[in-house]
Amino acid sequence: MYIIVGLGNPESEYAKTRHNMGFNVINALAKAYHIEVQKSKFKGLYGDGMIEGEKVVLLKPQTFMNLSGESVKEILHFYKASETELIVVYDDITIAPGSIRIRKKGSAGGHNGMKSIIHHIHTEDFCRIRVGIGRPMENVDMISHVIGYVPEEERLLLNQGVDKAKDAIIEIIKHTIDSAMNKFN
Repeated sequence: MYIIVGLGNPESEYAKTRHNMGFNVINALAKAYHIEVQKSKFKGLYGDGMIEGEKVVLLKPQTFMNLSGESVKEILHFYKASETELIVVYDDITIAPGSIRIRKKGSAGGHNGMKSIIHHIHTEDFCRIRVGIGRPMENVDMISHVIGYVPEEERLLLNQGVDKAKDAIIEIIKHTIDSAMNKFN
């Protein structure tokens, strides 16, 4: 079983922002595998189903980014899942739009959602997929960059990253994280 968590912010005003790449990946997986992510529990929206013959639970925490760990801790406890069954997907400014990076473990790297998860589950040893959103342009502050308007031409690149992250998760489930890292990193 896998618990797949996409990080984002819950309000509709954030739906099309760079900060919601994790939610977008969950939506892409849900659509591809006909999993409804509409149940409300664990301080989030979730749905369960099968991906490539493996039971999965898809989760979009509804706590806002900097409290995501509360939701992740609750769902791991409920399903009695370990960190080896956890995959977290989120945005990363250090990676170019359209690209992703997969790691088996690591620090939060300055990402508040990841800081919260690491704090609440007391480990850095879980799979994470970072979806590139790039750095802000000159004269644009970080907050405006991650939760602000995204031009259509950049949205196409961001969607490529979402598709790669979705495919990487499928690769992890079908094969291994090492296989996904070799294929997508």
